[in-house]
Amino acid sequence: MIGRWSRLALAAALGAMATGAGAEPLPRLVTNKGRHALLVDGAPFLMLGAQVNNSSNYAAALPQVWPVLDRIHANTVEIPIAWEQVEPREGQFDLSFLQTLLDQARAHDKRVVLLWFGTWKNTNLSYTPDWVKLDNRRFPRMKTRDGKDHGVLTPLSRTTLEADRRAFVKVMEYLRDHDPQHTVLMVQPENETGSYRNPRDYSAEGNRLFAQAIPAALAKSTGKRGTWSQAFGAQADRAFNTWYVASYVNAIAEAGKRAKPLPMYVNAALAGPSNVPDPDGVASGGPQQDVLDIWKAAAPSIDLAAPDIYDRKSANVIQYLDKYARPDNALMVPEIGNAREFARFFYAAVGRGAIGYAPFGMDATGYFNFPLGAKALDEATLDAIALPYAAMGSIMRDWARLAAERPTWGAAKPDDGAAVSTTLGAWKIAATWGEWQFGMREWTWLKAAPAPWADEPVGGVAVAQISDDEFLLVGDHARVTFSAADGAKGMVVRVEEGSFRDGRWVMSRVWNGDQTDYGLNLVDKPQVLKVTMGRYR
Repeated sequence: MIGRWSRLALAAALGAMATGAGAEPLPRLVTNKGRHALLVDGAPFLMLGAQVNNSSNYAAALPQVWPVLDRIHANTVEIPIAWEQVEPREGQFDLSFLQTLLDQARAHDKRVVLLWFGTWKNTNLSYTPDWVKLDNRRFPRMKTRDGKDHGVLTPLSRTTLEADRRAFVKVMEYLRDHDPQHTVLMVQPENETGSYRNPRDYSAEGNRLFAQAIPAALAKSTGKRGTWSQAFGAQADRAFNTWYVASYVNAIAEAGKRAKPLPMYVNAALAGPSNVPDPDGVASGGPQQDVLDIWKAAAPSIDLAAPDIYDRKSANVIQYLDKYARPDNALMVPEIGNAREFARFFYAAVGRGAIGYAPFGMDATGYFNFPLGAKALDEATLDAIALPYAAMGSIMRDWARLAAERPTWGAAKPDDGAAVSTTLGAWKIAATWGEWQFGMREWTWLKAAPAPWADEPVGGVAVAQISDDEFLLVGDHARVTFSAADGAKGMVVRVEEGSFRDGRWVMSRVWNGDQTDYGLNLVDKPQVLKVTMGRYR
């Protein structure tokens, strides 16, 4: 196990030397047998992230960012850098904010995911420079079916692509020359691409391309043939736009990686989790779960596609996580609501092998995107995020290593409070919710009021299988039981609370008696448990 990661670290270091990126190995995404790891400084890394508000990408706002990140134990900040601030006048570039960000992130011991707000930001052109916004001839908008201008730049414009790409490359060159420590781990080229209420560009050029056969690479990857309408039917306009948006973003990412080959990802403004959406009602062109195969074919320079989750229904969130956690797509949750009820989904994400997770709007600038997120970052809200981050932060590297090599499982309390369970190897693991730490719910002789959190949308667990009979457990507001999957003579042999030191487990105390007689009850402390199972004769 250690040998494998040592070889990966060596390969990463050689890659860094080859690109001239400095002595430290470049961050990179690796995949082995369908499991994924983000290597940072040569070893697996779990991003315990926080995304700031959209307009917190200026030096004046940064002092209101770091205290919130410290409060929730985040190790990574996701933060925008906008085309309009990098190139306010055509051909004149200003990277001063990027240097300030690098300096302050290092001083606060935070890594950075940089979000490029260029041609698209929330399917809009609002973060392009004024000289782009106001010149519709050079930088044309999409056309609607009736020939009017739509409020989104067309992905078919070579002029717009070249201008956006030139500015993005300047950012990546700056990182190459000024960030040898690789403070910036990943980059998101563009943000929530696509267009609402207009499935594709209906300009003369758009119509000409739409009438042609689908590209050979797409036909090869999907097995579909013919024109866009023949191949994709009712979703043809959307499939067309997806291909050209993804190709556009790929060209930008490819050029940026030539300057510094950091991992790059795209994020999706989501449609419903289980339906094929109305092309007019979805962000057509974005990397939603049902068009990921088109993105994979059109954008090989993009390392992963990720969901932005603001759906408050637990069943929908789980569907999104399952559909983005693919053997060919590392799971990452770069945006999720920051309301208290969203915090439980951290466990479900990391249990599915997520390499990173970040609630949105995590700064003290006074902006809140309710009803998508919290009404305010009050103490209860911050506590809900801080608790799993504190527990996982104490074993962050070790969890990331285990998740890349061994089975993991995670669950969030469902909206209906139903128990959840899984089987890992020979052992069944079950989680129930809303129970006190002592006693059994079915007892009739000892009366008690329900636990204060019984009816609240809080609670989750994440489990990693260390060996056939050993498990690592983190969670909060949950009761977890381990038993033999076959119902035979199995039992919990030992439960240790502790952490890792230099990759080795160090026990701080043994749980027994009241702490184990009624399951393992994790409530409001950042505890990490190692559970050893065994069979008796």
